[in-house]
Amino acid sequence: MKPAGRSLLPGLSLKRQLLLWLLLPQLLLWSVGGVLAWRIALSYADTGINQSLKQSVRALARQVKPVGSGLLVDFPRAAQDVLEQDPTDRMGYMVSSPPGSFVLGNGQLPPPPDGVLIQTGEPLIYDARLDGKKVRVAVLEVTYGEANSPQRLRVQVSKSLAVQEQVARELVFDMLVPLAALGVLLGILINAGIARGLHPLKRLEAQLGDRTGPALSALPPIELAQAPHEVHSLALAVNQLLDAVRRSLSQEKRFVNDAAHQLRTPLAGLVSQTELALNETELSAVKERLVKVHAGALRSAHLVHQLLSLARTEADVTLQPLDLAQLAREVAREWTPRALAAGVDLGYEGEGSVVVQGEKLLLREVLNNLIDNALHYAGTGAALTVRVRREANSCVLEVEDTGPGLSNADLSRVFERFWRASELPGGCGLGLAIVAEIAHRHGGTATALATQPTGLTVRITLPLTV
Repeated sequence: MKPAGRSLLPGLSLKRQLLLWLLLPQLLLWSVGGVLAWRIALSYADTGINQSLKQSVRALARQVKPVGSGLLVDFPRAAQDVLEQDPTDRMGYMVSSPPGSFVLGNGQLPPPPDGVLIQTGEPLIYDARLDGKKVRVAVLEVTYGEANSPQRLRVQVSKSLAVQEQVARELVFDMLVPLAALGVLLGILINAGIARGLHPLKRLEAQLGDRTGPALSALPPIELAQAPHEVHSLALAVNQLLDAVRRSLSQEKRFVNDAAHQLRTPLAGLVSQTELALNETELSAVKERLVKVHAGALRSAHLVHQLLSLARTEADVTLQPLDLAQLAREVAREWTPRALAAGVDLGYEGEGSVVVQGEKLLLREVLNNLIDNALHYAGTGAALTVRVRREANSCVLEVEDTGPGLSNADLSRVFERFWRASELPGGCGLGLAIVAEIAHRHGGTATALATQPTGLTVRITLPLTV
């Protein structure tokens, strides 16, 4: 299979390729038409000369009359002069009886080809050469004399083919010259039509030339209202590509801004703690500073991990069928040791198997963030439940805790980036934002609900695979 987008005539512009593909078939058809016109002209000329020869040979045969034991040829001298006056179209004749025995006319006329049967009273046409020139000969044989001893008479009339070929050439010339002029005119019109048809592409090229650098996000989408449908499709595809590039640049810019903003404070804290540690002389004071440096480094590492996770969720995802219930049980088992160490009762309840279209690593990230967030803020003695269940045409993933929960005002902001409802150390305000972004990438939604009497439930709703 030929690779998509590969030109059959590399190195040529689109305009020249179109001209070639449009004009070459016309040139081929024009040449074939010329050959056919030549053949047709020759055919008509052949028909004309054949009819003329048949009439002439019949007329001459009528002028030969038997008289006694001989023949009377009533062929006046004036008629002979008419036949032989044009050197380029000279007609010859010969009378022989019996056939082959010269009686009158031009004795050099070639006989019929060997093996050819000549029917009495029916003219026969054949081609031959006379004095090195091509001639066409009509031969007619008749009988005369008494019935018991009939005699055969052969009459031949020849005509040069030079005039026939000249007429054919003139006819073809008269046909092809106007066609050639029309072909040139058609080529000019095609060239102008192609230039006009490619004008929208020139406009598209000009509009794309303006969308470089900072202008990429500032200019409106490409519009070619007066262009053909194919160019509309091209403009739509280019707009989609530019929109994807704009989103990618926007995400990159937002990620850089978020990283710079959020890393500035912990890094400044690390610098200040290390400077203080360098100035300490007591080992215990240095150790205390190093403990704070270690805690700050852990917070920075966690923040970097969350930022990278957030950037990964904003990229395009490939969805595949997976069992969300099985994945939830696996992740819950992985977090069980840490939950026990934190004094939290972690468990799973719900369906045994629920298949959704998803990206396994991202959905695992959702579960990890929800469980980590609940363990961090629910507190010792709380209960943490992971649920997966079917609801109508959707799959519902819930992580519920019995911790202190959030106020109604805080519930509306829980998925905002870098927003935190608690001052407890260890968080960076990105976990639930990552959860909401992954849910959106899977065509689902993320909501936060208050658990009665206390606690928080984060619910992820995803489309259910049929």
